[in-house]
Amino acid sequence: MIIALDYDKTYTADPSLWDKFINDCKDKGHTVICITMRKPILAEEIDRTIFAVDRLYYTSRKAKMVYAKLNRIDVDIWIDDKPGWLFDDAPSAEG
Repeated sequence: MIIALDYDKTYTADPSLWDKFINDCKDKGHTVICITMRKPILAEEIDRTIFAVDRLYYTSRKAKMVYAKLNRIDVDIWIDDKPGWLFDDAPSAEG
């Protein structure tokens, strides 16, 4: 199973909880990825905090589900504090 976890206000809301979740999922053979709407320029900041995931993806403000489909990422479960961002692009902004 591939589980996609949001970063801002999801992972960052309780990193120790999510780190345990990520490790438990991986122990059971699942893949946990992070898909964030941030731009890749902020990769270093995120890499320092959410290092337990199998892979990080940066959509550069594009809708997450559309991004995943275009990049052939077959997500089974989405975890996001704002599920609307799975379908809608965000306004252009720094980060």
